[in-house]
Amino acid sequence: MGLRLVAAAGSPNREAIDEYLYRGKWLTGHMSESGNEFDLIIIGSGSGNHIPEFLNDWRIAMVERDVFGGTCLNKGCIPSKMFVLPADRAVEAAEAASIGVDISVNNADWVAIRDRVFGRIDPIAEGGREYRAERCENVTLIEGTGQFIRSDVEGMHSIDVDGQVISAPQVLVAVGSRPTIPPISGLSECGFHTSDSIMRLDTLPRRLGIIGGGYIAAEMGHVFSGLGSQVTLFNRSSMMLSRHDRDVSTAFTEEFGNRVSLHLGHLPSKVERTADGIEVHCAGEIVVVDELLLATGREPNSDLLNCVVVGVDTHNHGTLSVDAHMRTNVPGIWAIGDVANDYQLKHVANAEVDVAFWNMAHPDDLRVVTQRHVPAAVFSHPQIASVGLTQQEADALGSDVLIGRRDYAGTAYGWALGDAPGFAKVIVDRDSDQILGAHIMGPQAATLIQPLVQAMQFAQTATQVAREVYYIHPALTEVIENALLDAINQR
Repeated sequence: MGLRLVAAAGSPNREAIDEYLYRGKWLTGHMSESGNEFDLIIIGSGSGNHIPEFLNDWRIAMVERDVFGGTCLNKGCIPSKMFVLPADRAVEAAEAASIGVDISVNNADWVAIRDRVFGRIDPIAEGGREYRAERCENVTLIEGTGQFIRSDVEGMHSIDVDGQVISAPQVLVAVGSRPTIPPISGLSECGFHTSDSIMRLDTLPRRLGIIGGGYIAAEMGHVFSGLGSQVTLFNRSSMMLSRHDRDVSTAFTEEFGNRVSLHLGHLPSKVERTADGIEVHCAGEIVVVDELLLATGREPNSDLLNCVVVGVDTHNHGTLSVDAHMRTNVPGIWAIGDVANDYQLKHVANAEVDVAFWNMAHPDDLRVVTQRHVPAAVFSHPQIASVGLTQQEADALGSDVLIGRRDYAGTAYGWALGDAPGFAKVIVDRDSDQILGAHIMGPQAATLIQPLVQAMQFAQTATQVAREVYYIHPALTEVIENALLDAINQR
């Protein structure tokens, strides 16, 4: 094993090492006759596949151990939202009576819905794989599990991919995350699903059990209950989406509980498969289901990389430590996405990879990733969107804040929506008038929050956003206007 090249930021040899890595002979094409040396190795084909044109003259190896295109495309945000749409339609039909329309759902053709989703996604994933494997001249696709084996004194990082050793002075780690499996007795014996497999079921289960209370549990609970399954959900917390603003999590739990049987405050102690199905034992009660979904979080795939051998620092149960330029502590090794942040959001990974690739190629013009105001949405029913501080976080920081809130029902378009629940809530700093957080529950929440995200990012005040732009009347955006006015009028 060669010498490890590990230089902490600010150490005497860091500048010299960077000079070699970024300006050395490899930039002209560092390749060997054996074909195992590259300018760049990318581990992971999700956001790591977003290779910009300015790297077209680099010789790149792309390593993928699973499906090409990563989690979001194949078994995450994209297919799940394609399932959410038909579930939305079914639930909206059931709610239509409140506005005087009698609509009934005769059937949800699970196979047709599933095949529509993956009939679109699978060819895209395979097409991307085929392009990288056969038609992309500067990229070599290597399928297998990549692990670091050494970093030598010349700054070359070597990776073993199921017996094939490849090397490069630059490595981008983009391996993502995987579902966490809780330590519940009987899981491995009875069988279960995660978000990796639940959307590819052959039949819609009559009874579905879900363990968890976060994003995936809320979205899949909506999908399956909306399409006709009897859903029972078990969650350790006393409410759903417990990390959200308390007003949101409280209201969502109440609404979600109208469609899903909620068992809150406990996780199952054991599960057992019987002739009648899967018995879930929780708090002295036994619930029998036909399929079981585990949705208790995700963990980074860093443990598959053997990072310790090259000295890459990790924190928070395996997340790789990176700076604002997406560099790890080891020169030439970069990381993005779920393996390098705690957000586990595709739009964050995409922003990070753009910065990482740019910085590799432009060492004299480094860009940074700003994560001050990262929005997120839960595509359940009702829909939720959030950005910035919750009221509880603002209180814990001792901030002097104004809380503005407007129910959808308090706007003209909200009257058109009937009895559908929904509200917008903003947290505004009393002194600076800056928007510190925003939380929306209800139809179109993920769209409605965008002007608040931009306002926060560009430091527009609550007064500017509320009073210096037009809001179309009677559009649903008036709920944002009125929430902001509710806050600033408290002065």
